[in-house]
Amino acid sequence: MERDMTEFNRRLDALADACMSSQRFDQALYVEHDVKRGLRDSNGKGILTGLTEVSDVVGFHRENGKSTPIEGELYFQGYNVENLIEGDLDSHFGFEEVTYLLLFGDLPTQAQLDEFLDILGNYRELPDNFVRDIIMNSPNGNMMNILQKSVLTLYSYDDSPEDISVKNVLRQSLQLIARFPLISVYGYHSYRHYILDKSLVIRRPKPELSTAENILRLLRPDGQYTSLEAHVLDIALILHAEHGGGNNSTFTTHVVSSTGTDTYSAIASSLGSLKGPKHGGANLKVQQMFKDIVLHVKDIEDEEEVASYLQKILDKEAFDRKGLIYGIGHAVYTKSDPRCVILKKYARKLSEEKGLTREFEFYDRVERLAIDLTAKHRHLFKPICANVDFYSGFVYSMLGLPMELFTPIFAIARISGWCAHRIEELANDGKIIRPAYMYVGHHRNYVPIDQR
Repeated sequence: MERDMTEFNRRLDALADACMSSQRFDQALYVEHDVKRGLRDSNGKGILTGLTEVSDVVGFHRENGKSTPIEGELYFQGYNVENLIEGDLDSHFGFEEVTYLLLFGDLPTQAQLDEFLDILGNYRELPDNFVRDIIMNSPNGNMMNILQKSVLTLYSYDDSPEDISVKNVLRQSLQLIARFPLISVYGYHSYRHYILDKSLVIRRPKPELSTAENILRLLRPDGQYTSLEAHVLDIALILHAEHGGGNNSTFTTHVVSSTGTDTYSAIASSLGSLKGPKHGGANLKVQQMFKDIVLHVKDIEDEEEVASYLQKILDKEAFDRKGLIYGIGHAVYTKSDPRCVILKKYARKLSEEKGLTREFEFYDRVERLAIDLTAKHRHLFKPICANVDFYSGFVYSMLGLPMELFTPIFAIARISGWCAHRIEELANDGKIIRPAYMYVGHHRNYVPIDQR
């Protein structure tokens, strides 16, 4: 049987090579036909494919046809995220307030926020036996797959799953926003118990607690957390809640929603997009890269030694040999990513509480060196900055979140933005999104099988 499998795998490898060879074509054709590959122009700027009022991502100031790099700015429904976070969040948690803003276009009054929190609290539960029958059935180590499977299964528990009226989609959206933390954490507990043979502890959420508080309470064996821990996680959720209509997963939301499909199918598609290491999984690559640097650099405080190894990464001689320093650079932001700037500030505070200031200084050192080395390596004429993924994994690690939950935490936050964009797509009754692809093959005559 072993020899049979060896032969089978050899034939499969040969088929894969043939498939790859047949599907590849001359990459120069993209330039010849002026194709905006990846829906970007030659400078990496995104091609305009839609309109939105949900959020604005700003990396340049444009005047008289000229673009000038500026410190990055991010706006939710017209409000600068920095102002939203630096408002009165010391007295309350802001993720739910930001979710309200994204969905309804305005900041809530206290009465509106109280009602909204009550609705989310009531929706923060799963159908009877859902944890046992769905989440704990066929557990695996990828929580994004568990989220995707669970979202599609929730279709069967909905009395009106195909109704895409805004009223019904809003109800579905609020339920999913409230349920994502439960599915993610319960999925992780299931993985630990059934795959890693650890103790199983399942708690019910408390409706009166914020999303950030419930995540920490449900995840930790003792259910305890500090005020700073909960607030830093809350801020991370806010910063990841939305980022314009052009990011891959949100664009996926628009594309799939434009077909008229149901909410569960649309959100499952967005989850599939976010899972990719070039999108939501990027913070994992940053963490893996830092572990690799620590393994190969004797003194992490020696700038010359650190810089030398970073140069090896850029030269494809170290780490994954892709020539990338992960967490550095962004498609829109130039001088700074506002999300990174804000999260870095709170990473510093959390590192002080955790006694991890040396580790924070290491991240700060790598950020500074990597920006300079990357700019020189790529011969860049515009500024380059660290993006939010650079510090988010470090923050999650300090919070004791397992790496398996890093991308699901992103999804727990971003579903607020996805739902706002889905409703925006449906409310504006747009056409089905269908970009063009140019055929560059050759037409051929059919040949019967006995003549081939």
